[in-house]
Amino acid sequence: MQAEQKIFKYPYPYFLEIGGELPGFELTYTTYGERNADDSNIVWVCHALTGSSNVAEWWDGLVGEDKYFDPAKYFIICVNVIGSAYGSTGPLSINPKTREPYYRNFPTVTVRDVVGAMELLRQELEIRKIKICIGGSLGGQQALEWAVEVPDLCEELILIASNALHSPWGIAFNESQRMAIAADPTYAEDHEDAGSMGMRAARSIALLSYRNYDTYNFTQARDNPDQIDDFRASSYQQYQGDKFVKRFNAFSYWVLSKIMDSHNVGRNRGGIVHALGLVKAKTLVLGIKSDLLFPLSEQQFLARHIPDAVFQEIDSLYGHDGFLIEYKQLTQVIRAWQETNGQLQTARIG
Repeated sequence: MQAEQKIFKYPYPYFLEIGGELPGFELTYTTYGERNADDSNIVWVCHALTGSSNVAEWWDGLVGEDKYFDPAKYFIICVNVIGSAYGSTGPLSINPKTREPYYRNFPTVTVRDVVGAMELLRQELEIRKIKICIGGSLGGQQALEWAVEVPDLCEELILIASNALHSPWGIAFNESQRMAIAADPTYAEDHEDAGSMGMRAARSIALLSYRNYDTYNFTQARDNPDQIDDFRASSYQQYQGDKFVKRFNAFSYWVLSKIMDSHNVGRNRGGIVHALGLVKAKTLVLGIKSDLLFPLSEQQFLARHIPDAVFQEIDSLYGHDGFLIEYKQLTQVIRAWQETNGQLQTARIG
């Protein structure tokens, strides 16, 4: 499977939703497959919080050779969002005005800003329509925002474990992670490893929202009933924190968590219900029964207020992370929905 990673350079001031600007930006994006002349095979994947544009790596059960989204059939594109750590303009990028990295001075970016940047890339690539726009979690927030902002762009919209408005519950989890980062005194310093130990703790907090009680009981059970220390659950949290520090930076993690907090499709659009009513794409909404971070009620709300949307529920031991793990169930429901031309009845799958 041939993947092509490219960089889109926007050399003009980019004005942000809440004020301020970026003096230009770059977006790293990856494509797979061949684009049809009529744009009838484009699948645009929006990645989640700490994802990259290499969707075939982190969603390899859905994207790749002989997978549901096969590059032999589809032209697949994924863009690393502004603020991230995988090639697009972010806190470690050089601010052309100061000739120094932004670090903590990176401007506040919203989901709407992220989507606006992708829209500029779409126009540059002269993509007239998107066959399928799909995303989970923060990726679903982006996909939904785009479908509201440019209603005629996407033919099909697939939203997985996402919402119309980021909840106080989700914001509280993100704030707790930012508190952990800020408690690391090195976060006040100007170098790319600043705040790493705080981010390590923040990732441990995040995992508790991505999984759930049953996940840990099953995967991190005690080694023996008399154990009093060195628990598997403890070493797992330490391991995940260490692994994350090797691939990310605290500045981007802070910015991305704020992006997620900003999500509200109803802002300055007459409210959430009115905004959801603007969606024209044929829409499938997927929720995960065990998801603590984005509970089913949020996906049910989307399906009630997006015109003619279909809601499906899947089971997973893995909570919110089920959208990255339950490939078989996701493939099953997406295939059934497409084969029935979007007429699949709301049901529980799994």
